[in-house]
Formats: sequence, C-alpha cells, structure tokens
Amino acid sequence: MDYKDTLLMPKTEFPMRGNLPKREPEIQEKWKEMDIYQAVQDRTKGRPMFVLHDGPPYANGDIHMGHAMNKILKDFIVRFKSMSGYHAPYVPGWDTHGLPIEQALANKGVKRKEFSVAEFRKLCEEYANEQINNQREQFKRLGVRGDWENPYITLKPEYEAQQIKVFGEMAKKGYIYKGLKPVYWSPSSESALAEAEIEYKDKRSPSIYVAFDVKDGKDVLDTDTQIIIWTTTPWTIPANLGITVHGDLDYVVVEASGKKYVIAKDLLETVAKELGWENPSVLKTVKGSELEYIVAKHPLYDRDSLVMLGEHVTTDAGTGCVHTAPGHGEDDFLVGKKYGLDVLSPVDDKGVFTSEAEGFEGLFYDTANKPITEKLQEVGALLKLDFITHSYPHDWRTKKPVIFRATAQWFASIKDFRGELLEAVKETKWVPAWGETRLFNMVRDRGDWCISRQRVWGVPIPVFYGENGEPIITDETIEQVSNLFREHGSNVWFEREAKDLLPEGFTHESSPNGLFTKETDIMDVWFDSGSSHQAVLEEREDLQRPADLYLEGSDQYRGWFNSSLSTAVAVTGKAPYKGVLSHGFALDGEGRKMSKSLGNTILPAKVMNQLGADILRLWVASVDYQADVRVSDAILKQVAEVYRKIRNTFRFLLGNLADFNPETNKVAYQDLREVDQFILVKLNSLIKNVLNAYENYEYSAIYHAINNFCTLDLSAFYLDFAKDVLYIEAENNQERRAIQTVLYECLVVLTKLVTPILPHTADEVWGYIPNVTEASVQLTDMPTFKELSNSEQLVDKWTKIMELRDDILKALEEARNAKVIGKSLQAKISLYVNEATKDLLDSISENLQQIFIVSGFEVAGTYEGAPEEALKLDTAAIVVSKAEGETCERCWVVTTEVGQDQDHPTVCPRCAHIVKEHYHI
Repeated sequence: MDYKDTLLMPKTEFPMRGNLPKREPEIQEKWKEMDIYQAVQDRTKGRPMFVLHDGPPYANGDIHMGHAMNKILKDFIVRFKSMSGYHAPYVPGWDTHGLPIEQALANKGVKRKEFSVAEFRKLCEEYANEQINNQREQFKRLGVRGDWENPYITLKPEYEAQQIKVFGEMAKKGYIYKGLKPVYWSPSSESALAEAEIEYKDKRSPSIYVAFDVKDGKDVLDTDTQIIIWTTTPWTIPANLGITVHGDLDYVVVEASGKKYVIAKDLLETVAKELGWENPSVLKTVKGSELEYIVAKHPLYDRDSLVMLGEHVTTDAGTGCVHTAPGHGEDDFLVGKKYGLDVLSPVDDKGVFTSEAEGFEGLFYDTANKPITEKLQEVGALLKLDFITHSYPHDWRTKKPVIFRATAQWFASIKDFRGELLEAVKETKWVPAWGETRLFNMVRDRGDWCISRQRVWGVPIPVFYGENGEPIITDETIEQVSNLFREHGSNVWFEREAKDLLPEGFTHESSPNGLFTKETDIMDVWFDSGSSHQAVLEEREDLQRPADLYLEGSDQYRGWFNSSLSTAVAVTGKAPYKGVLSHGFALDGEGRKMSKSLGNTILPAKVMNQLGADILRLWVASVDYQADVRVSDAILKQVAEVYRKIRNTFRFLLGNLADFNPETNKVAYQDLREVDQFILVKLNSLIKNVLNAYENYEYSAIYHAINNFCTLDLSAFYLDFAKDVLYIEAENNQERRAIQTVLYECLVVLTKLVTPILPHTADEVWGYIPNVTEASVQLTDMPTFKELSNSEQLVDKWTKIMELRDDILKALEEARNAKVIGKSLQAKISLYVNEATKDLLDSISENLQQIFIVSGFEVAGTYEGAPEEALKLDTAAIVVSKAEGETCERCWVVTTEVGQDQDHPTVCPRCAHIVKEHYHI
C-alpha cells in the first residue's frame, strides 16, 4: 500500500511564489474597497493621538528613491502606532509653488509674456495638480496608507488663507520688515533666494591683488603708500566704497619693489611670496585702529574709498585689508551702514551691469571679470592675477552661481526671537541626536530670513502701500486678504485692483486720497511649507499641533525643519514638533549620488514592477537609514532572498495548521513540552525586542530579529524536527497539537510584527490564518510581551541543548562528506560527555532522536573515554555511525524493529500503530 496517503502533509493555498508585482495591486484594490484608511481611523478613535506631519514633496516629476524611502519610513511609523494604542492619522501633503513649475511650463513651450499673471498662474496650478495625481498613484503603489483623497496642498485656498494669517501674526509682533540689504540673488532665476535655497559647489574664480592709493593718510600713512586688497570677485570692484581692517590687528608699511604698501603683519610672509617680493623691509607698524577714517582712492573712478574697522576681518587669507562693497556682501553692508556709506549695487535682476558701473554697462557680471581686471592692469593697480577653485554658493534649482546683491526685500527678523528659537530646539527630541547641534548652530548663526521672491507662481505678500509708499499691514487687512484667499484662492490678488482687495471703506493716513497699491512679490516657498503647522495641523480637526514627529531627509535641517520652527515659534512661541527624525540619501551600489547623467538611478516604479513594493519596503527596513544608504540590483536581490525565506516560513506555518482550530485544539502553556515552551519564550523575546525597536525607529534591528527567528529558531531548528511529529503522528496526537499551538502563535505574532514593514504580504497571510475574525491584520493590535513561567531557566537550558545540537550537526556533516551516511536519519549518534552535558541530557524528557533528527542516539561514555575516531567538540566527543536496521517506509527512521508487525511489514511499530488505530488499515 502507499503509506503517503496516511501522512498529514502540509496543505495550504497560500502561494510559494510572492508574484508581488501582480498580487500587490490586487491587495491594494481590496484596501480601496474596504476604505482601509478610514476603517483604521474608526477603530482607533478615542485613543491618544500620534501625529506624524508629512513634509510636502515638491509636485514635479516621478518619485525617486529618496521619496520612496521617506514615505515608507513614515508608513512604518504610522502603521505601528495605529497597532499599538494610538490614533495615528496620516495626511500626506504637496508643495506646489515656486520656480521649478514655472520652468517646467517654459520647457513645454509656454511663453510667460503672452499671458496675464492670473492666466499664467492658472496654468501653473493645472500643471501642479497633474503632478500631484501622478505622484499620489506612485506613493499609493508603495503601500503607503494615508488620507490620499483629502491631502493638504499648498496651493489650496484654505492653506493660503492660513499662511496669510501666519504672515500677519509675525508682522503684528514686529518680525516682518522691508529693507535694502544684500541678499543671495540668483541671476538665473531673477529672484532673491533664502539660505535654504543655496548649495555649495566648486567654481573657478579669478584671484586678484589690487593696490589702492592713499589719498588722505590722517598723519598715519604717507600719500605715496598703497593699501593692498585681495578678492575673488573682480566684478564687485566698481561697487567698492571702502576698505575694512581689524582694530586689534597689527599692520605694517613695507617697502618692496620700490613702493610702499600696507598689509596685516601676520600676512606679510604669505603676501610677499604671492607677489614675488624679495627682501621686503618693514618701515612702520601700526594698530588697525589707527588706520580708521584714512581715505584711499578708488583705482578706477574718481571716488573715495574709506578705511573702516570691522570684526569680520581675519588673517586666514588675503591681506587683512578687506575690499568693501556694501551692495554686495552682508559684512560689507553692516560695516558700511555703521560708517554712513551708500549701498551701491550696479547690477540688475539679470546680473547685468547698469550705468552706475561706468565703462562696463551691459556686461554680465561674470563676463565683466576680465575687462575689469584688464582695466586695473592698465591703470597700474593690479599687482597679481591668478585663478583658484573654491566652494561657491549656487542656486539649488538652476545649479548656477549666485551673487550677493542689495535690493529692497521683505525679511523675517530672526534676531528678534532667536533666543526662543534656540530654546525650542533644546526642547525637541532629535534622532539622530546630532540633529539638535546641527539646527541649533544654524539658528544661532543665521541672519534674517529674506522671504520675498520676484516671481509670480506663489502666495502673494499681503502688503498694501499708501500714496507715500508706506507699507500697510493691519489686523483688518490681513483678515480681509485671508478671507478672500479662502473664498477665491490667491489668484484674486492678481485679478483685482488694490482698492478692491481692501476692506470696504478702508482708510489710512498714508493715503489721504484713498489711493493704494499692492506688493507684487511673492513669498519664499519655504514660508509656504513652513506654515503647514498652522495651515494643516491647526486647520484640520483630525490633527493637532504640535505634531509628535517630523521625518525628512537630512537636507531639511536647513529647509523645512528650519522654516517650520521659525514660523511656529514666531506665532506660538513653541516648536511645531515634539520630535524630529532625519534620514540620509539613497546612493548607488558604489556609494555615488544617483544622477541621470551617470545613468545610475534606480527608480522605485521599476523595482515595484520587477520585484514588488514589499521588497522595496524590506530594503528600507534593512539599511541604517539615518546615514546615507546604498541601493543596487544586487542589494535588492539579497533583500528579495530574505523575503523569500520569510514567506516560506509563513507558508510552512500555514500548511501545518490546515487541521488546527485554536478554539478547540490549543494546548495550554503548562501542558506543553519544554521544547515547545522554549520556542514560545523565544517568540516572546522577539515581541519585546521588535516592539522596542519600533518605538525607537530602529528598523534594521527588526529586519535582523525577524529574519533570524525565521531562519535560526524556526526553520533550522523547531520546524525541522517538528516535521517528524506533524506529518507522522495522528491528527489529534498531543505532541502534534502542542507543536501546532506553538506554530499558530508564531504565525499570528509574526504576521502582526511584520505588518508595518510588509503590509501586502501580512494581509495576504492573514487571509489564510484559521479563525481570525478581522478583515485585515491592519485592524488588529500588536502582540504584547508576556512573562512566561520559568523562562530564564528554559532559555539557559535549551541554549545549551542548541549548542550540543550544533556540534552534532557538525559531526553529521563530516560523516556525510566521508560517505558514512547520506541523510541524517541514516545515522546513529554516540556521545561521550562530561558531567555537565550528561546532567543536561538526563534532564530532557523529549525524544532526543527527534530533536537531533537521527535514527539512533546513545550516551556511550565519558568525554575522557571517547574513542580515537570521535570528533571532539566543546560539548561532547561524537561518533557518527550508520544506524542498524531497515528504513521505515512511512517515517524514514532506520530501526531493527521494521517488520515486527505482520500486517505492516515495511514500517516501524510506531507507524504500524498509527495506521491501524487511526486509519483502520
């Protein structure tokens, strides 16, 4: 007869192959039908809230690996929180204003000048909405659960209305002002930029030493002396109005090459080498403070250049005499203001010289470097021209160099509430911890925030002007503009005249005739997204301020973390977040930045089409995401292999529970064998470690813990020896039901533990688990850690047994290689043990042949008395021999007892009893 029919082999329809690219969209369709997001919210309503506030990605282009990592990490957190005692709504958002969208339309052939501002803005809005829909589908495909049908979007009227209120509140507190100051100016964008929009890249620049003749030495310097300055921006020489020295430094008058020069004493050696001076002689030494108010002559124009004192002067480079152009540098501006200098900035919006730069009008500033240098050479003022490569600020959107340029701009005065900002940074929990130092230093060192932009696609600065040019910002005007924006959107600002935007009957002393104009600049996009604490957390009833967590890439310390902090502290006195978590960047397999030009980009959509979203999610869990991470096809392949092991574990567990009803077949913990209890103790330890890792955002610890539990504790040990009981014994055998009890517990616990990371797979598994009532595992809570009796002793004892088992497996492997045995069931193990191992083995009631998966087992003597051929290992000396007898046709055990039952001559007595008793054969 065929005894196979009497074996209880695994039965499950849960597929071995994940086929995730096909199956995940089907699962997502099911989630959509059941409105899983709302179902989770309904279930957790009334619990303490946990709000992770989504930093808005920019609505332009397909999502990249950084986007995917960011959204997946957020999803891990929100899913875990909603399964662990919290109500965790997740409202995704989009940033929609700014230059990239204007640029994208230009690239599509839209000619800005052919449209009114309002018409062009409509086109921008349409484009942004198309991009949002595209990105939304890609984020949903990642398996990210959120309120996708009701996101927040910075171009929405209700968002803009709240942003206006933030601006108004800051203005009311005196933090908003208009001033002429040098700001980062991008000629390529034709707009002012904030520090957050600057990136530093190497640039080749001219390096020049220039001599300024002394015109009035104030009895300190002779008029035949020249002061030497050094600069890498020759184009700013036409804007020079002064030279700054440090009052506490020593300066020397040196004679070299027949001329007298002034430089800092500490830089004499360096400058002499640069300028090729041989044996310069020091004629005089003076303090920098003695040089104050000396007048030099501009080398190109009939204009004075005043010597001033400034703390920013150092001896790190140059000459210690700093060329000062108040219209083109922050330090220059501040020192010039102190000494009453004009703010000269002879460069227009496009970076082209105006008529104020006589002789260079119409030249682009960078192109002008050469003719200016040539002119300096011609008049004998140029002492040396060289070229250097140095780190230089660039526009992070256009990737082109920026300049410092004095223009009238709107600013948020950071200095007025810097102390509160720094206090708020200290009160926030930062992960990684260095985030606190990073943002603290940024806030401590940053200047006032330039919030105006000379573009059209953005939120207008809600300022009116009277007939005398005085800016008007009142509670009344802010309320009116906010209400208009909420009703009509911000386009109304460009569609109506100033008088039609003001409250009815509005009067102001600055306009006796009732004539008003309006500001044409828009707000920095960082002011847009930085207002989200008010426009989203306060605006929406399902959220609250402050958020529990902000989570973004590490570039957002200078971006969203920073602008959100500034606006929130200005308005509320508190940070908008209780905690901030940051992640690194996704790099290629060799650690290089991904770029189209290198051809090393890996697109999330491609990975999902080939491997599935759960593989991408598992990759995110596997890496140390707080640093920069690597991703490549080879790395993803390794992750897919780990996924396969986890999936196979689920399949084995399901397959061996086909006939198990937890209501009626479950065995109580105290009635389990020690080996079964040991696995439940290990499972409980896993629960504790994984929950702790989730709480601390340590996903790689979860990845390794679950992988190890599945491969080492289950597959390599418990499931391996359990087969002999699960397949061979009768259905209701006590040992079999005990093992099934453990398997069921492992299955439910593992499914829940992996749900935040592998939501598609977890939901798929959940659909096959016997006796679960919830429609989705997402509608359950995380398992809880239980203190099981005798757990420490169990772990101590069974860890030693596992060590002995490892040694036996080594001995079996050697015997297999030596062709002594084939499969381990063909083996007999003879152990020679020390006293401790003997006591350990005597204390075990389990069938040791089953535990070690061999057909014969004996303790044959002491460790010292082991025969020469024994393999001597830490726990025992082991002899592997071929088991005597025949192989049972049903259970494959080799025994001399095969044939004892006449009715079943090819099987062992155990199998003969089972087939007679339970199959009546």
